[in-house]
Amino acid sequence: MTRDVELAEDLAQDALVAALEQWPAAGVPENPVAWLMAIAKRRGVDHFRRADTLRRKFAELEHVRGGEEEEMPDLDAQVDYIADDVLRLIFLSCHPCLTADSRAALTLRLVGGLTTAEIARGFLVTEATMGQRISRAKKTLSEAHAEFELPTGPERTRRLDDVMAVIYLIFNEGYAATAGEDWMRPDLANEAIRLARMLSALAPDEPEVLGLQALLELQGSRMTARLDAHGAPVLLEAQDRTRWDQLLIRRGMAALQGAELLAARGKPVGKYFLQASIAAQHARAKSAEDTDWRRIAALYDVLAEAAPGPVVEVNRAVAHGRAFGPDAGLAILAELDAGALGESPLVPSVRADLLERGGLHAQAAEAFTEAAALTRNEGERAVLHRRAELNRTHATTSR
Repeated sequence: MTRDVELAEDLAQDALVAALEQWPAAGVPENPVAWLMAIAKRRGVDHFRRADTLRRKFAELEHVRGGEEEEMPDLDAQVDYIADDVLRLIFLSCHPCLTADSRAALTLRLVGGLTTAEIARGFLVTEATMGQRISRAKKTLSEAHAEFELPTGPERTRRLDDVMAVIYLIFNEGYAATAGEDWMRPDLANEAIRLARMLSALAPDEPEVLGLQALLELQGSRMTARLDAHGAPVLLEAQDRTRWDQLLIRRGMAALQGAELLAARGKPVGKYFLQASIAAQHARAKSAEDTDWRRIAALYDVLAEAAPGPVVEVNRAVAHGRAFGPDAGLAILAELDAGALGESPLVPSVRADLLERGGLHAQAAEAFTEAAALTRNEGERAVLHRRAELNRTHATTSR
């Protein structure tokens, strides 16, 4: 209604402050949502009345408010209306005129409701830096005259890809933090899962959207088991699978089944559906030994064709190493460009794991040490140092 993200945010905050001041004395109104909307719109009208240069917007907002005080609509009952507003907000915060980092930050701020300090911690920057990033994003939207209506046709498809990419980025940062003392940020991961569910409800006929939800639900189901009683990281094959969240697994499987039904009708699928299919193989296995690694390797082969990239190749090396022996995985790593992942610890850590499985403990120890030097996450560094030490011990005792 205001066509201004910052003003809309200010008006919403004003309405909440008014509620904090009035509700304790007057009681909570019968329709709190309608009350808040009415106050926010009234404050908006007051703002535009004071701004002589914005008479046109004042007239638009007065039109929107027309008759509202006499009969405020039951917004709680208008599920479609609220859903449309949520979808509009998600798509707006992921506008293509913004950088990837700005899209993620603005999505968390406007849709996720996280504070600037919380978002800054998740992305390992100062609160001041994150505040500037969010402010710049809002200013960019204003200067670009960003459309506040739902995009349609090809533009909607392009924007949907951006939305999914941001949600996936948020989940990954929560599931395996880039840096800091904590191995995970469950608050970020859970927020991403919530956003994925919301997106699936708003775009139920998109198999990739359902695939994204399935992927995050299935991977998120392992979070509790990824730390031991002392808070130390636990790798997938050593996890107590009875601690996996069965509700998240059921939700993930249901979303994946929905995507499969759409795919059977001819709707195209992509990287999120394929990754969800891989995660489902782990969820179906009652133990690490029951995992169908050959099926996972085959799925990674398809994923490498559909969405090629160095991270996919590294994960494909893991799968082939488990399915066909360490040498098969090492062969895939050998074909990977040495600088493809920059200074990421991913390649040396996977190489180390494959060398360890092949009994080359001295080389594995060196590779684990190399990976530990590259990571900025304290939890991951502790795991890598521990595995390096274990391999040094094996190498020494086997001489």
